[in-house]
Amino acid sequence: MSETDRTNQGGFKRAAKDCFSGTVGGIVQVFVGQPFDTVKVRLQTQGEPPKYTSMLDCVRKTRKEGLTAFYKGTTTPLVGVGACVSIQFLVFEFMKRFFNEKNKRPGQLTLPQLYQIGAAAGMAASFVFCPVEHIRTRLQIQTQIKKYNGPIDCIKKIYSCHGIKGIYKGQLITMAREFHGGACYFLIYEFLMQRAMLKEKKLRNELPGWKKCLYGAASGYGMWSSIYPIDVIKSKIQTDCFSKEKRKYSSSLDCAKQILAREGIKGFFKGFGTCMLRAGPVNASSFVAFEFAMELFEKI
Repeated sequence: MSETDRTNQGGFKRAAKDCFSGTVGGIVQVFVGQPFDTVKVRLQTQGEPPKYTSMLDCVRKTRKEGLTAFYKGTTTPLVGVGACVSIQFLVFEFMKRFFNEKNKRPGQLTLPQLYQIGAAAGMAASFVFCPVEHIRTRLQIQTQIKKYNGPIDCIKKIYSCHGIKGIYKGQLITMAREFHGGACYFLIYEFLMQRAMLKEKKLRNELPGWKKCLYGAASGYGMWSSIYPIDVIKSKIQTDCFSKEKRKYSSSLDCAKQILAREGIKGFFKGFGTCMLRAGPVNASSFVAFEFAMELFEKI
Protein backbone atom coordinates (compact mmCIF):
# COMPACT_ATOMS: atom_id res chain seq x y z
CA MET A 1 0.00 0.00 0.00
CA SER A 2 1.34 3.44 -0.91
CA GLU A 3 1.70 6.39 1.46
CA THR A 4 -1.02 8.21 -0.48
CA ASP A 5 -3.41 5.27 -0.19
CA ARG A 6 -2.85 5.02 3.55
CA THR A 7 -3.32 8.71 4.23
CA ASN A 8 -6.45 8.90 2.10
CA GLN A 9 -8.20 6.10 3.94
CA GLY A 10 -10.66 6.88 6.68
CA GLY A 11 -13.37 5.37 8.80
CA PHE A 12 -13.42 2.81 11.59
CA LYS A 13 -11.33 0.20 9.78
CA ARG A 14 -8.49 2.66 9.19
CA ALA A 15 -8.63 3.87 12.80
CA ALA A 16 -8.62 0.29 14.10
CA LYS A 17 -5.49 -0.54 12.07
CA ASP A 18 -3.72 2.57 13.34
CA CYS A 19 -4.79 1.78 16.91
CA PHE A 20 -3.72 -1.87 16.90
CA SER A 21 -0.43 -1.08 15.16
CA GLY A 22 0.30 1.59 17.76
CA THR A 23 -0.47 -0.88 20.55
CA VAL A 24 2.07 -3.34 19.11
CA GLY A 25 4.66 -0.55 18.99
CA GLY A 26 3.88 0.42 22.57
CA ILE A 27 4.17 -3.11 23.97
CA VAL A 28 7.53 -3.63 22.25
CA GLN A 29 8.66 -0.24 23.59
CA VAL A 30 7.89 -1.25 27.19
CA PHE A 31 9.73 -4.58 27.08
CA VAL A 32 12.83 -3.02 25.53
CA GLY A 33 12.88 0.16 27.59
CA GLN A 34 11.65 -0.70 31.10
CA PRO A 35 15.07 -1.59 32.63
CA PHE A 36 16.57 1.66 31.28
CA ASP A 37 13.58 3.63 32.52
CA THR A 38 13.84 2.21 36.05
CA VAL A 39 17.47 3.33 36.30
CA LYS A 40 16.62 6.73 34.77
CA VAL A 41 13.81 7.41 37.25
CA ARG A 42 15.88 6.34 40.25
CA LEU A 43 18.68 8.69 39.22
CA GLN A 44 16.23 11.54 38.60
CA THR A 45 14.42 11.25 41.93
CA GLN A 46 17.29 10.51 44.32
CA GLY A 47 17.55 13.06 47.08
CA GLU A 48 20.48 14.85 48.69
CA PRO A 49 23.00 13.43 49.38
CA PRO A 50 22.73 11.32 46.20
CA LYS A 51 21.89 7.66 46.73
CA TYR A 52 23.79 6.63 43.60
CA THR A 53 27.24 7.84 42.53
CA SER A 54 26.69 7.01 38.85
CA MET A 55 24.51 5.15 36.38
CA LEU A 56 26.55 1.96 36.86
CA ASP A 57 26.26 2.28 40.65
CA CYS A 58 22.50 2.53 40.28
CA VAL A 59 22.49 -0.56 38.05
CA ARG A 60 24.59 -2.51 40.59
CA LYS A 61 22.40 -1.56 43.56
CA THR A 62 19.21 -2.29 41.62
CA ARG A 63 20.67 -5.65 40.57
CA LYS A 64 21.08 -6.59 44.25
CA GLU A 65 17.28 -6.49 44.53
CA GLY A 66 17.10 -9.16 41.82
CA LEU A 67 16.68 -8.96 38.05
CA THR A 68 12.95 -8.38 38.45
CA ALA A 69 13.75 -5.05 40.13
CA PHE A 70 14.49 -3.60 36.68
CA TYR A 71 10.92 -4.44 35.70
CA LYS A 72 9.18 -2.95 38.73
CA GLY A 73 5.91 -1.36 37.68
CA THR A 74 5.96 -3.07 34.29
CA THR A 75 2.30 -4.13 34.37
CA THR A 76 1.08 -0.53 34.40
CA PRO A 77 3.13 0.66 31.39
CA LEU A 78 2.55 -2.61 29.53
CA VAL A 79 -1.15 -1.80 29.47
CA GLY A 80 -0.86 1.97 29.73
CA VAL A 81 2.03 2.68 27.36
CA GLY A 82 0.41 0.33 24.86
CA ALA A 83 -2.68 2.54 25.10
CA CYS A 84 -0.59 5.75 25.03
CA VAL A 85 1.37 4.82 21.92
CA SER A 86 -1.84 3.54 20.34
CA ILE A 87 -3.44 6.96 20.90
CA GLN A 88 -0.32 8.72 19.63
CA PHE A 89 -0.23 6.85 16.36
CA LEU A 90 -4.02 7.00 15.97
CA VAL A 91 -4.02 10.81 16.27
CA PHE A 92 -0.82 11.07 14.22
CA GLU A 93 -2.26 9.13 11.29
CA PHE A 94 -5.58 11.01 11.55
CA MET A 95 -3.83 14.39 11.50
CA LYS A 96 -1.68 13.28 8.56
CA ARG A 97 -4.84 12.54 6.60
CA PHE A 98 -6.31 15.88 7.67
CA PHE A 99 -3.34 17.87 6.35
CA ASN A 100 -2.94 15.69 3.27
CA GLU A 101 -6.49 16.53 2.24
CA LYS A 102 -5.52 20.22 2.34
CA ASN A 103 -2.23 19.82 0.50
CA LYS A 104 -1.92 19.74 -3.26
CA ARG A 105 0.68 16.98 -3.02
CA PRO A 106 -0.52 14.24 -0.62
CA GLY A 107 2.20 12.47 1.30
CA GLN A 108 4.51 15.50 1.35
CA LEU A 109 3.83 17.33 4.58
CA THR A 110 5.70 20.50 5.54
CA LEU A 111 7.80 20.79 8.71
CA PRO A 112 5.26 23.15 10.43
CA GLN A 113 2.51 20.66 9.60
CA LEU A 114 4.53 17.76 10.98
CA TYR A 115 5.21 19.73 14.17
CA GLN A 116 1.49 20.39 14.64
CA ILE A 117 0.64 16.77 13.91
CA GLY A 118 3.17 15.46 16.43
CA ALA A 119 2.14 18.00 19.07
CA ALA A 120 -1.52 16.98 18.72
CA ALA A 121 -0.57 13.31 19.06
CA GLY A 122 1.52 14.05 22.16
CA MET A 123 -1.17 16.15 23.82
CA ALA A 124 -3.82 13.47 23.27
CA ALA A 125 -1.59 10.76 24.73
CA SER A 126 -0.61 12.89 27.76
CA PHE A 127 -3.94 12.14 29.44
CA VAL A 128 -2.96 8.47 29.59
CA PHE A 129 0.79 8.98 29.96
CA CYS A 130 0.40 11.02 33.16
CA PRO A 131 -1.35 8.44 35.39
CA VAL A 132 0.61 5.55 33.87
CA GLU A 133 3.98 7.18 34.51
CA HIS A 134 2.88 8.44 37.92
CA ILE A 135 2.09 4.91 39.12
CA ARG A 136 5.17 3.48 37.43
CA THR A 137 7.60 5.99 38.96
CA ARG A 138 6.22 5.45 42.48
CA LEU A 139 6.74 1.71 42.09
CA GLN A 140 10.17 2.11 40.51
CA ILE A 141 11.63 4.13 43.39
CA GLN A 142 10.55 1.59 46.02
CA THR A 143 13.54 -0.27 47.44
CA GLN A 144 13.56 -2.03 50.84
CA ILE A 145 10.43 -0.37 52.23
CA LYS A 146 7.41 -1.11 50.08
CA LYS A 147 4.42 1.16 50.43
CA TYR A 148 2.56 -0.31 47.47
CA ASN A 149 2.12 -3.99 46.59
CA GLY A 150 1.90 -3.56 42.84
CA PRO A 151 0.14 -1.13 40.48
CA ILE A 152 -3.45 -1.97 41.47
CA ASP A 153 -2.68 -1.48 45.16
CA CYS A 154 -0.89 1.78 44.34
CA ILE A 155 -3.88 3.09 42.35
CA LYS A 156 -6.34 2.10 45.10
CA LYS A 157 -4.34 3.76 47.89
CA ILE A 158 -3.73 6.98 45.97
CA TYR A 159 -7.34 7.22 44.81
CA SER A 160 -8.80 6.49 48.26
CA CYS A 161 -6.76 9.29 49.83
CA HIS A 162 -6.46 11.86 47.05
CA GLY A 163 -9.07 11.00 44.42
CA ILE A 164 -8.63 11.34 40.68
CA LYS A 165 -6.54 14.48 41.21
CA GLY A 166 -3.96 12.35 43.00
CA ILE A 167 -3.83 9.84 40.14
CA TYR A 168 -3.26 12.72 37.70
CA LYS A 169 -0.49 14.34 39.75
CA GLY A 170 1.85 16.15 37.34
CA GLN A 171 -0.63 16.38 34.45
CA LEU A 172 0.31 19.95 33.41
CA ILE A 173 4.04 19.28 33.23
CA THR A 174 3.32 16.01 31.38
CA MET A 175 1.25 17.93 28.82
CA ALA A 176 4.10 20.41 28.32
CA ARG A 177 6.56 17.56 27.82
CA GLU A 178 4.33 15.64 25.42
CA PHE A 179 3.40 18.72 23.35
CA HIS A 180 6.96 19.52 22.34
CA GLY A 181 8.26 15.97 22.71
CA GLY A 182 5.58 14.49 20.46
CA ALA A 183 6.17 17.25 17.92
CA CYS A 184 9.92 16.54 17.72
CA TYR A 185 9.40 12.78 17.83
CA PHE A 186 7.07 12.47 14.86
CA LEU A 187 8.53 15.39 12.89
CA ILE A 188 12.00 13.82 12.80
CA TYR A 189 10.78 10.34 11.90
CA GLU A 190 8.27 11.39 9.27
CA PHE A 191 10.62 13.96 7.71
CA LEU A 192 13.34 11.32 7.29
CA MET A 193 10.84 8.80 5.92
CA GLN A 194 9.40 11.31 3.41
CA ARG A 195 12.87 12.34 2.27
CA ALA A 196 13.94 8.70 1.78
CA MET A 197 10.79 7.86 -0.20
CA LEU A 198 11.23 10.86 -2.50
CA LYS A 199 14.97 10.33 -2.96
CA GLU A 200 14.73 6.60 -3.65
CA LYS A 201 11.32 6.81 -5.37
CA LYS A 202 9.99 4.01 -3.20
CA LEU A 203 6.80 3.41 -1.25
CA ARG A 204 6.90 3.38 2.55
CA ASN A 205 6.69 -0.41 2.78
CA GLU A 206 9.51 -0.75 0.24
CA LEU A 207 12.07 1.05 2.40
CA PRO A 208 14.50 -1.34 4.13
CA GLY A 209 13.91 -2.16 7.77
CA TRP A 210 17.31 -0.84 8.86
CA LYS A 211 16.36 2.64 7.66
CA LYS A 212 13.12 2.63 9.65
CA CYS A 213 15.15 1.43 12.63
CA LEU A 214 17.71 4.23 12.16
CA TYR A 215 15.02 6.91 11.72
CA GLY A 216 13.17 5.66 14.80
CA ALA A 217 16.36 5.89 16.86
CA ALA A 218 17.02 9.41 15.53
CA SER A 219 13.50 10.50 16.51
CA GLY A 220 14.07 9.17 20.03
CA TYR A 221 17.39 10.97 20.42
CA GLY A 222 15.90 14.21 19.09
CA MET A 223 12.86 14.05 21.33
CA TRP A 224 14.67 13.29 24.59
CA SER A 225 17.44 15.80 23.93
CA SER A 226 14.79 18.52 23.64
CA ILE A 227 12.60 17.60 26.64
CA TYR A 228 14.84 15.89 29.20
CA PRO A 229 14.90 18.76 31.75
CA ILE A 230 11.08 18.81 31.65
CA ASP A 231 11.06 15.06 32.29
CA VAL A 232 13.28 15.50 35.36
CA ILE A 233 10.86 18.05 36.78
CA LYS A 234 7.92 15.75 36.01
CA SER A 235 9.53 12.82 37.84
CA LYS A 236 10.23 14.95 40.90
CA ILE A 237 6.70 16.38 40.94
CA GLN A 238 5.08 12.96 40.59
CA THR A 239 7.15 11.38 43.37
CA ASP A 240 6.74 14.33 45.73
CA CYS A 241 4.50 14.04 48.79
CA PHE A 242 0.77 14.59 48.35
CA SER A 243 0.20 16.66 51.50
CA LYS A 244 1.00 20.38 51.27
CA GLU A 245 2.77 20.28 54.63
CA LYS A 246 5.34 17.70 53.52
CA ARG A 247 5.54 18.68 49.84
CA LYS A 248 8.97 19.80 48.58
CA TYR A 249 7.69 21.65 45.53
CA SER A 250 4.70 23.96 45.30
CA SER A 251 4.69 23.86 41.49
CA SER A 252 6.72 22.81 38.45
CA LEU A 253 8.29 26.28 38.32
CA ASP A 254 9.24 26.07 42.00
CA CYS A 255 10.76 22.65 41.35
CA ALA A 256 12.85 24.05 38.47
CA LYS A 257 14.05 26.94 40.66
CA GLN A 258 15.07 24.59 43.48
CA ILE A 259 16.94 22.25 41.13
CA LEU A 260 18.84 25.18 39.63
CA ALA A 261 19.66 26.67 43.04
CA ARG A 262 20.85 23.41 44.62
CA GLU A 263 22.41 21.51 41.75
CA GLY A 264 22.88 23.96 38.91
CA ILE A 265 22.21 23.09 35.26
CA LYS A 266 23.55 19.55 35.73
CA GLY A 267 20.62 18.85 38.06
CA PHE A 268 18.30 18.92 35.05
CA PHE A 269 20.30 16.17 33.37
CA LYS A 270 20.52 13.46 36.04
CA GLY A 271 20.07 10.11 34.35
CA PHE A 272 20.55 11.65 30.90
CA GLY A 273 23.15 9.06 29.89
CA THR A 274 20.77 6.23 30.73
CA CYS A 275 18.01 7.95 28.81
CA MET A 276 20.20 8.29 25.72
CA LEU A 277 21.19 4.62 25.93
CA ARG A 278 17.50 3.81 26.10
CA ALA A 279 16.29 6.24 23.42
CA GLY A 280 17.90 4.51 20.46
CA PRO A 281 16.80 0.88 20.84
CA VAL A 282 13.43 1.72 22.41
CA ASN A 283 12.21 4.11 19.74
CA ALA A 284 13.79 2.19 16.90
CA SER A 285 11.96 -0.97 17.99
CA SER A 286 8.71 0.95 18.54
CA PHE A 287 8.62 2.45 15.04
CA VAL A 288 9.76 -0.77 13.35
CA ALA A 289 7.07 -2.72 15.24
CA PHE A 290 4.45 -0.14 14.26
CA GLU A 291 5.42 -0.19 10.58
CA PHE A 292 5.56 -4.00 10.56
CA ALA A 293 2.16 -4.28 12.24
CA MET A 294 0.70 -1.69 9.85
CA GLU A 295 1.93 -3.63 6.82
CA LEU A 296 0.58 -6.85 8.31
CA PHE A 297 -2.86 -5.38 9.06
CA GLU A 298 -3.08 -3.92 5.56
CA LYS A 299 -3.07 -7.48 4.22
CA ILE A 300 -6.04 -8.47 6.37
